[in-house]
Amino acid sequence: MSFIDVKRGNPLKATKVIAVINQKGGVGKSTTVVNLSAALGEAKKKVLVVDLDPQGNTTSGYGIEKEELEYDIYDALLDDHSAEDLITETCEPRVFVMPATIQLAGAEVELVNTERREHCLKEVLDSVKEHFDYVFIDCPPSLGLLTVNALVAADELLIPIQCEFYALEGVTKLLESMRMVKSRLNPELEIFGVLLTMYDSRTTLSKQVAEEVNKYFGKKVFKTIIPRNVKLSEAPSHGLPITKYAWLSKGSQAYVKLAKEVTRRG
Repeated sequence: MSFIDVKRGNPLKATKVIAVINQKGGVGKSTTVVNLSAALGEAKKKVLVVDLDPQGNTTSGYGIEKEELEYDIYDALLDDHSAEDLITETCEPRVFVMPATIQLAGAEVELVNTERREHCLKEVLDSVKEHFDYVFIDCPPSLGLLTVNALVAADELLIPIQCEFYALEGVTKLLESMRMVKSRLNPELEIFGVLLTMYDSRTTLSKQVAEEVNKYFGKKVFKTIIPRNVKLSEAPSHGLPITKYAWLSKGSQAYVKLAKEVTRRG
């Protein structure tokens, strides 16, 4: 089935494009993109997931076999293939993926000499985003040209922060990059929300980090907190979002709750 044939949840509402970003690795970006998009799909929202990380964890997280792909996001950014060529179905009927493979690793260098290099992703998404309620961009763990493309294409940012030591390390640099892009390339860019991930209620450290993040970001912090959960860790190896792999797990219920909070924010 083509993504065009699937109805939007609310066709009268403007599509929201959200970049999920933190230049630190291992904070739960891909986990959040896969599981939040699936939970929104379960809630009858139509979602496009853009895997902009050469590691392709979001692509794998939806069980998409990279070796069998004819095209990926690289081909849309640098080889002028249309977005329609690469949008791929998933196990969740309302969620579609623009997949990534290791081929994307060369894009940082190749984009340098491309005209309007910071706007390549925006131009790709502008051709299809009207068909979706939400577009989520899974950013690489860096602040290079791919991430700048995500910041230019996005309306807002979702920042996952893990409840571990040095949780806020590097966030200042991320916010500086956001302000730079906002002033020069995308004046509408704002923070949609900050998400606490890998929370362990048994440890004092998790509680201290949560307090610190709330003090720093205030009302931008989602009330929903994503716990450390074995099922969340297992789900990617099965190529399934947590809502399909273990619906009743704490991790699944947390992302369902987060999806409700996301829709309330707009």
